[in-house]
Amino acid sequence: MDILHTLLGDDIKAGLLIILNLIVIESLLSVDNAAVLATMVLDLPKEQRARALRYGIIGAYVLRGLCLFLAAWLVEIWWLKPLGGLYLLYLAFDYFKGKASKKNNTEDEGEESVDKNKNWLYKSTVGLIGNFWATVALVELMDLAFSIDNVFAAVAFTDHKFLIYTGVFIGILAMRFVAQAFVKLMEKFSFLETIAFIVIGVLGIKLTASLYIHFYPESTVGKFLESEIADAAVSIFTVAVFVIPVLTSVFFNFPKKSLKEPEVAEEAEHVTGKK
Repeated sequence: MDILHTLLGDDIKAGLLIILNLIVIESLLSVDNAAVLATMVLDLPKEQRARALRYGIIGAYVLRGLCLFLAAWLVEIWWLKPLGGLYLLYLAFDYFKGKASKKNNTEDEGEESVDKNKNWLYKSTVGLIGNFWATVALVELMDLAFSIDNVFAAVAFTDHKFLIYTGVFIGILAMRFVAQAFVKLMEKFSFLETIAFIVIGVLGIKLTASLYIHFYPESTVGKFLESEIADAAVSIFTVAVFVIPVLTSVFFNFPKKSLKEPEVAEEAEHVTGKK
């Protein structure tokens, strides 16, 4: 039991709930990341796509492994947490801004993608190393950004280093194993992508709030934000906001089910390692 307290913290149930949250959010982030990477290789010849994504997944493993050490560093430097919170808020804002722009332009909603031709790295390298390797380099750059996303998401749940390590490690496994099931899940329930960014926004608020906690630790609001009740509320919200819409969609068809673009979904499965 002492070992469990050491690994999971004073409240074992709360620690297990955090790990459950991390499995959900890290897996969904991995699937969303896979879909983005898949759109980046669609202009390559079909025989080159899997190879480009295979190199990309190797980079993801290496970068997320390095982020295991970065996670512990983030906990020790207080100002990186609110900075990370602002970054997560930016990601959520950028996503919903893009959704609103598509709606206003009455365009069909599609996968989030990266316009390679507008990216500085791709434009700088495509003439030197060719389309294939320039795409691989861009995939690696996106892997770095995704690794940072996942680390900040894990840190938002807890300061406990073991749980953070667990969360980042789950992110690594999710890219290969857990995300395979989530690819199928998100094919049926594509609204989960939007929900994932809602959660990212909530985690961004939680991390940004650490700025207030740092300067006013003894205030009533500061004590509440740092309490186990606040942490439990965020954890329960995270699970509920994913589970409830899926259940209502299954039983009442609200939100409505919809399918991802087949080619993108197929490529996303390659990213997550499905054979």
